[in-house]
Amino acid sequence: MRYPRLLACLLLCFATVAHAASARHPFTVDDMLAMERVSEPTLSPDGSLVAYSLRTTDYEANQGRTDVWVVGTDGSGARRLTSHAERDGSPSFSADGKWVYFLSTRSGSSQVWRIALGGGEAEQVTKLPLDVNAYVLVDARRIVVALEVYPELATLDDTAKRDAEHAKSKSKAMVFDELLFRHWDSWEDGKRAHPFVWEEGRAPIDLMRGERVDAPTHPFGDAAELAISHDRKALVFCAKSEQGKAAWSTNDDLWTVPLDGSKRPERLTAGNPAWDGGPVFSRDGKTLAYLAMKRPGYESDRRRIVLIDWASRKSRVLTEAWDRSPDTIAFSADGKSLFATADNLGQRAIFAIDLQSGVPSLIAEIGTFGDLMPLPDGRIAYTKNTLSSPNEIYSRSATGAAVERALTHHNDARVAAIEWGAYEPFVYKGAHGDDVHGFLMRPAGHRGQKVPVALLVHGGPQGSFGNDFHYRWNPQAYAGRGYAVVFIDFHGSTGYGQAFTDAIRGDWGGAPFEDLMTGLDWVLGKHAFLDGKHVVALGASYGGYMINWINGHTDRFSALVCHDGNLDETMAYYDTEELWFPEWEHGGPPWENPEGYAKQSPLAFVKNWKTPTMVVHGGRDYRVVDTQGMGTFTALQRRGIPSRFLYLPEENHWVLRPQNSKRWHDEVLGWIDRFAKPKAR
Repeated sequence: MRYPRLLACLLLCFATVAHAASARHPFTVDDMLAMERVSEPTLSPDGSLVAYSLRTTDYEANQGRTDVWVVGTDGSGARRLTSHAERDGSPSFSADGKWVYFLSTRSGSSQVWRIALGGGEAEQVTKLPLDVNAYVLVDARRIVVALEVYPELATLDDTAKRDAEHAKSKSKAMVFDELLFRHWDSWEDGKRAHPFVWEEGRAPIDLMRGERVDAPTHPFGDAAELAISHDRKALVFCAKSEQGKAAWSTNDDLWTVPLDGSKRPERLTAGNPAWDGGPVFSRDGKTLAYLAMKRPGYESDRRRIVLIDWASRKSRVLTEAWDRSPDTIAFSADGKSLFATADNLGQRAIFAIDLQSGVPSLIAEIGTFGDLMPLPDGRIAYTKNTLSSPNEIYSRSATGAAVERALTHHNDARVAAIEWGAYEPFVYKGAHGDDVHGFLMRPAGHRGQKVPVALLVHGGPQGSFGNDFHYRWNPQAYAGRGYAVVFIDFHGSTGYGQAFTDAIRGDWGGAPFEDLMTGLDWVLGKHAFLDGKHVVALGASYGGYMINWINGHTDRFSALVCHDGNLDETMAYYDTEELWFPEWEHGGPPWENPEGYAKQSPLAFVKNWKTPTMVVHGGRDYRVVDTQGMGTFTALQRRGIPSRFLYLPEENHWVLRPQNSKRWHDEVLGWIDRFAKPKAR
């Protein structure tokens, strides 16, 4: 084993979880929905407090309800600041630390509000005719707000008037002249997200007036794509650079613009034809750090940390030699290093990178870490979750030497009431003779008896099934049902070096399939309690594609579940919205390289299908469109294979509504039980 410290820590977790008290119960979807979700933490100016959002699930209302909380960085005084029935979230402290600003829909639209830290009633700050989708505080007077506007119209009222006219019109026809015409789960409507400077008593200033691009970027951009310069004179933001090429270009750039709107935006990263994002200023304002990829058209290239001297605009790549892809970055309190999170061997770890040498050191490695908040006293606060614990806020020494301390405890009682499935990592030789990593999770309360096995296949394909608490594909849901769970980071996964991630290009059905089958064989051969005659496989997105591929290449499984998976890679190209993805993965558009699509398409192997399969698809999934799922079900039915189709018209690529999540788990677990659990043993 090449990673003894990692193995030792995880085996300790295994031993601890294995001694669960008999009063505990196995994990179910109801437990998953009951967990309170900690997110969006932000640090007060003096580093003494963290404000954050806490989401609770209202099952009857079929949605989450979010409020703003605050806790001391010493772990004391956790309390709720807001308690309105509408959503309150995205907190930020005022510069003097006396107020907490937040977004709320309590006025009927999403606006900026604030509440005194000492308590009292919340006050509405912005009263704009459009929803505020994100914001950044500039100073005591000004706020940068992100609004969706029609770029060709002069005022916010003009945009609101056009929206009202569209809503009243009896014709719902839509006309498009370019791609994208829909994205992720929404149809485009001609509006663009623009940053505006809001100040009480003045007309908001559109910093991108007339521009037909989005900042923050669609569909997942947020306030993390906006950064205010130290002198409060300029905004740095992310936006796509090539208008009219949004569907096939990954060239997002960083731009800067004066906050008074006196000049047009200036592109900071014009020299890089690939993705740039995640801007963060140093505490003294002299340096701008950001993340950059090298290869245009590739959304999963390795992200490097780049530093720009703000005065001279000269840049240098800090982490060219580091074979990991950082996700979030934050400057240390002393300004000598950057903290970063990055996928690493089935975890998402925290690293400290020296600002002179670019050399990384590991700070925290076991779990999934995020939301880095360096503290003035040398500690660092962050969120963390694992396979047996949802997100909470923690702190530890930035040297990694001190014991970790939990600052929030929202789910302690719920976690203690569950008999978790114990888990352990494993490593074996997969395709190309490479080390491949995975996890084995035992059923809750396992006492050595022979048990059926569930193989979970992650999406992406450039992703990871690691040590994190998932609200859609949680291995504990299967362990709680009596299954041993195997999940493997096959070739293409992140956290094992860029060459390993790149290996899937043009080989979707090759090395990943070999890794999954070899890894499953390795685990079955290693553990006699695993019932190799009753094994099921489940996956979503690329994992759903792989389920269809598996069905055409082996009949070893008792049952399969394909969620939002492609059947025909050629037609999927014409159905999807972000064309850069299939063009990179399959070697260009299909009219230029039809063989690249055909050889990786499960469609060619439908004639071999034999395994009972459940198909699941969301009606608002515009990434993997629902006709792919319908085609999969049609093929299964026509071939006379036992099959079931669960269609969720309200859901996108994910299942987000609580009652749909409950139905999904009931259907999926019922399906695999039908084929993988013999009536008598």
